Formats: sequence, structure tokens, C-alpha cells
Amino acid sequence: MKTLLLGSSFRRLATFLDSSSPFCNKVFTQAAAGRRLYCFRKTMHYETEQRGHPNSPDYRLYFKTADGKYISPFHDIPLIAESEQVTIKMRPSLFFKVLYNMVVEVPRWSNAKMEIATKEPLNPIKQDVKKGKLRYVANIFPHKGYIWNYGALPQTWEDPNHQDKETICCGDNDPIDVCDIGTQVCSPGQVIQVKVLGILAMIDEGEMDWKVIAINAQDPDAKKLSCIEDVRKSRPGHLEATVDWFRKYKVPDGKPENQFGFDGQFKDKDFAVEIIKSTHEHWKALIQKQTNGGEIECKNVSCCDSPFKCSHADATAVVQKAPAPGSARPVSSEGKRALTLDQL
Repeated sequence: MKTLLLGSSFRRLATFLDSSSPFCNKVFTQAAAGRRLYCFRKTMHYETEQRGHPNSPDYRLYFKTADGKYISPFHDIPLIAESEQVTIKMRPSLFFKVLYNMVVEVPRWSNAKMEIATKEPLNPIKQDVKKGKLRYVANIFPHKGYIWNYGALPQTWEDPNHQDKETICCGDNDPIDVCDIGTQVCSPGQVIQVKVLGILAMIDEGEMDWKVIAINAQDPDAKKLSCIEDVRKSRPGHLEATVDWFRKYKVPDGKPENQFGFDGQFKDKDFAVEIIKSTHEHWKALIQKQTNGGEIECKNVSCCDSPFKCSHADATAVVQKAPAPGSARPVSSEGKRALTLDQL
């Protein structure tokens, strides 16, 4: 009877965690020991390959697995990275902590606006371009560039056809954004595992643009921070600086200040997880062609039920068509201005 109860608990846990990877990401392992069952999820390692020239419009950063197979960071990296030592007790309840994969697009303190190219095959990271010029964010006094490692959760999508019932705004057509408040400065294309702490409802030119607040699971403070209130108590002023940065960062480009839902107040971890689950469901509909993704590029190598799935040979061909890697170009005058001037 005890064995049956233990198996039932594991199945419930597996169903919850695996709901975020409905295709080929079956990576659960389990080991029973005495009165406890420990469940682990294998953490994949990813590499990047540069194509084109840094500081130029042709620069791309493609992703591949440790064995050299090219993938899409948008579609092929699982949303859920692993579960911290998941412990199922015989009685009375179930305890677990879920970690999420975060694809780092912009390192902390940098200014170049790097992003996952959602409309290009295999979705490499590139620098955003507007009116033919590379984009940089200005230094918003007293901050230098982005004030956290900034990136996205894979296998999520803010559907522009879905209206949020509370903010009455539709999604911005991108993966959901993440701010890693850890102390480590990451690199573009680095995939880290993060603990979700809360979320901010930013409204960017009328579009819903959620900002997940998280911390690198390897950060020394990760064990101390479990919710948004922990951040407020242990890092005074950090959340206020985050709202201030997002409110003003487009003003130097001549745009109005961004607005926020919920009067600019951060929502808690449980609320954040529900938003993540919702954007993951929208992504599943996108990758299965159950919704109109417009110009979104859905080519992938691992989503078994997706009509957009391609072979590894096809993925390799995509990368081979990209410009050959080359040396960095000089930073443009706009970039130098962003790097040297404090504005506002």
C-alpha cells in the first residue's frame, strides 16, 4: 500500500511538471531511498555560435546542443529546467521548487538591445535595428545600461490576439521577459536556471509586456529569496529602481513613459507562475499551428507534435546560409553616446 501511495504522489508531481513540456522533453529520473523519493530533471547544456560581425546588423548568435546540433532557443529549450531536490514524503504532503530556463539576451550593465529574433529561422539572438540603425538603450541616471541580466523564458509567447482580463491589453508578440536580479554578469546566449519571485505588468505602447522578476539559482542569495517580499526586504530600493527604469528607458528616444498595470505594484510568485503557464499555453497553440502566429518563425527540431518540426540537417542549412563569422565592427556614434552619456 505504501508503494502505491508513493507512486501516486510521483505521478501527480510528474504530471504537473511535465505539463510545461508536452513534446519530446521527457527527462525525469527517479530514485527511491527509504521513506523518501527524490526526483531530478536533467539540465541540458547549450552552446552558441557567432555568425556575422558584432556591432553590425548581420550579427547573429545561433544556439546548439553540447553535441553540436543546432536548435531554436525560442522553441527547443524547455521552459522548465529542473526541480531542485524534489522530496515526496510518505506523509503528509508534497514539496518541490521548480526552476525555469532563462535565455540571457542582454548582460547586466550593457546597452546594446539584443533580442531573440522571433521572425527568423531558428530564432538566433541579434541586435535590434530601427530605421536602419542598431538600437542601444541610454543610461538612465543613476543606472548604467540594463540594471539586471535581461532575457526571456523559452516556450512562452505573449499572444497579440489574447487580451489580458485585468489590464485589458493584448500581448506584445514576444516570449515573456525576465529580469535576473542575481549578482553574476551573464553573457548573451547564456542559458541559466532561475527561481521566479514575482512579476511586473508593464504596458508598452498599449501592449501587455510582462516582466518576470527572478534570480539565478546559482546566485549566493538564491536560497534567501523566495518571493517578491524577500527582495523588498533584503534589497531596499531594487524594485523601485526596476519600475523607474522601465518607465523611462524609451524617453531618450522621444517616446512617452511606459505605463503599468496594478498601479505599478509587483504581483507575487503565484501570480507570476500563472502568467507563465498562460503564455506557455499560447506558445503550444502557436507551435502546433492552432493559432495565427503571423510572421513568427516556428521552425524547431524537437517539438514532436509540431508541423514546423524540421531535421537537424535542415537546421544546419539555416546556419550555413548566415554570414561567416568576422571581427567586431566599431561601435556606432549612437552606441557610443549611449555608453558615455547619463540622460534624464
